[in-house]
Amino acid sequence: MASTWNVLQGDVFTPSGEKLLEIAHVWKTGKKKKTAVLCIIVGASLPVQLFLVKVRRADRGEQYKRTDKWPLKDLKLVDGKQANQETPEFDLRFDKIYRWTASSSDEKNTLLRCLWKLNRRHLSGRIAFVNVPLESVEGYQRLQEERKADSEFTVPEEETEYQEMTPKESADMLKLMEEYEPLVSNSVAFVERLSRDLQLLDEANLQSVISSEQQVAQLVGFIDEALEEVADVEETLQIYEKLLGTMKQQMDHIQRRNSFLQLIDTNQEKLMNEILFLVDKLNLSTKHYEALSSGDLSTPKKVKACSAAVGALTSCMNVQIQPAYRKLQAVAEQLIKFETLRQNFENGFVSHIVNIFEQQGRGHVSWVMRPERKLIVPSHGDRHRDLLLFVPLMTWLKNTNPALFQDLPKVYTRNLSKLYERQIRLFFERARMLLERPKESSHEGLDKLANSPANDPSPPRRSSLADSVDGEGEESDRGNMGKILERILRELEPLYTAEQTFITKFFLPNQDGHQEILDPNEVNLASLAASRHTRTTPQLDESIIQMLKEIFASLESELKNFIGACQRVHQFSFLQILVTLNDYSSDARATPSTSSSAFFVSVLSQILYQARSTFGNRVASLCKEIEDAKVSGKMRLGVLPFISRFEEFVTVSEDAFKSTKRREDLDRAHGKLIGLVFKSIDKLSSTNLKINADMVKMENFHHIHCFLSQMKIQILEDRRKEAKKRYSEHLDRYVIKYLGQPLEKLNCFFDGVKTRLAQGVKEEEVSFQLAYSKQELRKVIEKYPGKEVKRSLEVLYKKIIKHLSPEENLLPVPSPALYHLNLETKWTC
Repeated sequence: MASTWNVLQGDVFTPSGEKLLEIAHVWKTGKKKKTAVLCIIVGASLPVQLFLVKVRRADRGEQYKRTDKWPLKDLKLVDGKQANQETPEFDLRFDKIYRWTASSSDEKNTLLRCLWKLNRRHLSGRIAFVNVPLESVEGYQRLQEERKADSEFTVPEEETEYQEMTPKESADMLKLMEEYEPLVSNSVAFVERLSRDLQLLDEANLQSVISSEQQVAQLVGFIDEALEEVADVEETLQIYEKLLGTMKQQMDHIQRRNSFLQLIDTNQEKLMNEILFLVDKLNLSTKHYEALSSGDLSTPKKVKACSAAVGALTSCMNVQIQPAYRKLQAVAEQLIKFETLRQNFENGFVSHIVNIFEQQGRGHVSWVMRPERKLIVPSHGDRHRDLLLFVPLMTWLKNTNPALFQDLPKVYTRNLSKLYERQIRLFFERARMLLERPKESSHEGLDKLANSPANDPSPPRRSSLADSVDGEGEESDRGNMGKILERILRELEPLYTAEQTFITKFFLPNQDGHQEILDPNEVNLASLAASRHTRTTPQLDESIIQMLKEIFASLESELKNFIGACQRVHQFSFLQILVTLNDYSSDARATPSTSSSAFFVSVLSQILYQARSTFGNRVASLCKEIEDAKVSGKMRLGVLPFISRFEEFVTVSEDAFKSTKRREDLDRAHGKLIGLVFKSIDKLSSTNLKINADMVKMENFHHIHCFLSQMKIQILEDRRKEAKKRYSEHLDRYVIKYLGQPLEKLNCFFDGVKTRLAQGVKEEEVSFQLAYSKQELRKVIEKYPGKEVKRSLEVLYKKIIKHLSPEENLLPVPSPALYHLNLETKWTC
């Protein structure tokens, strides 16, 4: 125990300045025996703070560590479990109950005795002890007194309870001591001095009390005199009150009559004001009443009159009046009259608008086919101008009857979609006629198309539209397709913009209920299209987008059908279509983004996505064709077939993309195709064993090099250099392997000379060897007379003719190489 005590005091509590008072080895009751040490300690700070700490030995090593700490002031109950029988179990209740079992009853009693003493000395007995025998806490055992001094259970002097003097009390005490410092030595004289001072103070107090009694008697006399005077005043006031009693009654009667008169005047004034208010606010002029009763909307002037009338009617019906006024017969009749008038005009107006929508939907479109054969979309400016006159009435209807207003966009969409469907169908039929007509007439029509004025005031997006159509054949056809498609887009964009602007103005008027009535002479398609530069909103309303989708439901399909027709006319038309859509889309996005063109841009993006998909599919198809290319073993290879397809694609695409800067897709396609071409040349030239592979590669790489040199494509410049390099390599291999030894014996002689030189024989000594002497050289030369040389050259020529393909005309190419090779051999020898 002493060893544990010393370790805990030295290692655990001394570093923090705490003092250990008592310990006990315990474990939790009813659980696996896991020993801990309960310690009672005194904190380092003042005033005295007592704690109960649980310490446990670390899992490894001899070190102890704290696991729990409770202030003793929070301890509420100590339960010894059994008062008449020794047991090591006990309970301590803080906020919760902790049940412990000590290693022995003595350790338990020692711990409880310490707690009891600290409770009486420092905690004023606030801890309750139950089931604890009195002898275990009150008796002092000799053995414990011998082992431990009283200091172990006694807090040091500076820690005991005492009441310290305040600074003011200390200062007064010091002052008193200083004043009587000479008398401190003689305490008897000092006490006598204090007694005399106290006696003097008592005498002064007695005199003060006596003098105050005389003053009180004098004050009572003054009060009695004042009461007598008050009684006289009251008698005088009673006399005056009796004299004025009659006059007071008369004045009260006059005041009551005056107040009644003022109340009557006030009520009459308020009543008159209310009557004037009701008459003024609930009165609808005869002019407005007649305009609403007739419901005539046939002319712009009458429409303006009805717009002003519904404004006045709305003001009358929205007057804020008290609920009691509505029970008045005149007010109730007037409100019923207004409501009936509103419903009648509302029904008439809705019927009139619906009739206009139906008439416009049934409108004739034969005038779309202009006699001058120009590709122009009909203008809807007149239709929009007529309907925009009803914007104030639409605003009024939206505010008064939203349910009825919500049906009008559906009616408009249903009828106008039919009109636009017919117009767009005829417009694209005209475009397909220009696309499929003979070249001469097509050029004439396109000249008119390019020079015809557009409906929108904006300048053309691309200057190529106004250029004359040059060239003939397929290139001219592809150019015509691009011009027609661009003209279509230029015609459709203002159509979209004008319709979208009109729908926004007509079906989404200002929320303040007021809309300026436009002059019919100033409203046209151009002004509606130009309004996108002056009116901007963050984004389109979902209802507007849905209406536009339903109205122009056929436009996207017609555009796709037209693009399909272009592809049927020419297989590479998708390139010109992609270029046109890319350029137009870029110009549209470069324009400051406004809500009036957002929907058309979205439709254009869908068509552009389809065009890019078509381009990707065509490139993938061409790649597959190059990868899967096969040739018959009996045919002479020459230039491989897929190279011609590659050259055709590159030529057409470069012609189509020459006027645009957006070449990313084309450059990627070129890089992918040229890589597959190189791989397929190597693959196909090695599959046919009957054909000279070097000659096939030399011809094809020579062809590709010449083609790329002619096209001058920057992205394929490295491939052009690679083709030239590989063409030169295969040419050298062919010449060395097949054409390098036309005179066999002569070549054998020189090969032997080379061998001797390689073995270290000097050049001047080679001729002294018998096999390589000049006489032997003459003999070899004599074996090849002129006829033999001529025959060898003819055989060599026929071999070159056999290996080369006639379409490439590469016969002069191997001859210089053979000449240089023979020359090099002779000079070496």
